[in-house]
Amino acid sequence: MDLGIKGRRAIVSAASRGLGLACARSLAAEGVSLTLNARSSEALEESGAAIREEFGVDVVCVAADFNSSEGRAAILDASGGECDILINNPGVRQVPTPFAEISTAEWRQWLDDHFLSSVEMMQAVAPGMQERKFGRIVNMSVSFIKFPQSGFAHSHAARLALSGATAAVARDLIPHNVTVNTVCPGLFDTDALRTNLHGHAKRGNTTYEAIVENRLQNCPAGRFADPSECGDLVAYVCSAQAGFMTGQNIVNDGGVHQGLF
Repeated sequence: MDLGIKGRRAIVSAASRGLGLACARSLAAEGVSLTLNARSSEALEESGAAIREEFGVDVVCVAADFNSSEGRAAILDASGGECDILINNPGVRQVPTPFAEISTAEWRQWLDDHFLSSVEMMQAVAPGMQERKFGRIVNMSVSFIKFPQSGFAHSHAARLALSGATAAVARDLIPHNVTVNTVCPGLFDTDALRTNLHGHAKRGNTTYEAIVENRLQNCPAGRFADPSECGDLVAYVCSAQAGFMTGQNIVNDGGVHQGLF
């Protein structure tokens, strides 16, 4: 299926590995030119070079902190001021903290990283998208915003704020063929997931293997997903055919979330 986005230009953050890289690869497979961002220059350049070689698309790499104003400015400058597709992926791994121990500074930091950074990128690229009558914005979140977990109040609150803003912004942009959606992945086989599960095992005084077994028992699909399954979903959400879908929180978690909405 031709997604109708060949020749478009995309910004993808946290793109050196994991789900960000998967999104970049899926877009590149559709002929999309990329501005890729991550903090680690070496890993980012390696990923960018591999995408250029495999898919033959233009790739610009920007080693910068997406969650700083200077980093976002560098990303936008490298994109040449034109962006048809924006994949907001802060790349900050959520770490559990008891509610009573979350400081005011930590609440603000999570809001900066998982809310304000993405909102400011949206504000920066949306006017050009509206003018060109095409734009696709995807915010990468987590499936747990549908059923927030104990210990993650700071992370889930910031992500929920972004989903709330997205739902409102979507109605302003859709008349111009600009959509804004949130993709909410569950258990994907990434470095971030493995690091989190090792952390859970250590805190629970158990083994990594036991934690993996527990997570799989609670996932109806019975497996961890390949990152490409998220990348391909994001690519479709960015397609020409998906222009009537906006303001949605799209859960991709193998059936873990049991709610209807």
